[in-house]
Amino acid sequence: MKKADLSLLEQEGVFQLIGREWMLVTAGSPEKFNTMTASWGGLGWLWNKPVAFVFVRPERHTYGFIEAEERISLSFLGEEHRDILNFCGTKSGRDCDKAAATGLRPVATEEGSTGFEQARLTVVGRKLFKAEMNEANFLDKEVLARWYNDQPGGSLHCVYVVEIEAVYTA
Repeated sequence: MKKADLSLLEQEGVFQLIGREWMLVTAGSPEKFNTMTASWGGLGWLWNKPVAFVFVRPERHTYGFIEAEERISLSFLGEEHRDILNFCGTKSGRDCDKAAATGLRPVATEEGSTGFEQARLTVVGRKLFKAEMNEANFLDKEVLARWYNDQPGGSLHCVYVVEIEAVYTA
């Protein structure tokens, strides 16, 4: 991985990146980390800072790693690694070593987070804010019904806002 200028993010199609390409949300060191696939989130500008926001359910194994760390990384692998993204989105790090199972090669970033050699783009962010979603705050109850009440087996997400500190490319 090589460090890139933050302006690289402006060249990427943000909605394409997260919504269609998906990302790996990772927390921990290369020796002890967990990663999960996510397709909900965004990049933007908040509090006069470039930020990313991600959504993680508390029951996800990665949640504990995010809680314990100051930084997280968002890794974009590209369509050629869809099998890795599918695996990391359907298997838990409690039950298997996702890196060993998929061939992911963890790499330490200068900021102390973990990215992957296979990533074409990695965004490293420092946690600024966390909020737990609750049912009372849903203004559109159809969203609540569609994504939570009609999808048993999970709690509401926590939202993390992270300040983007670095961008790496392959």
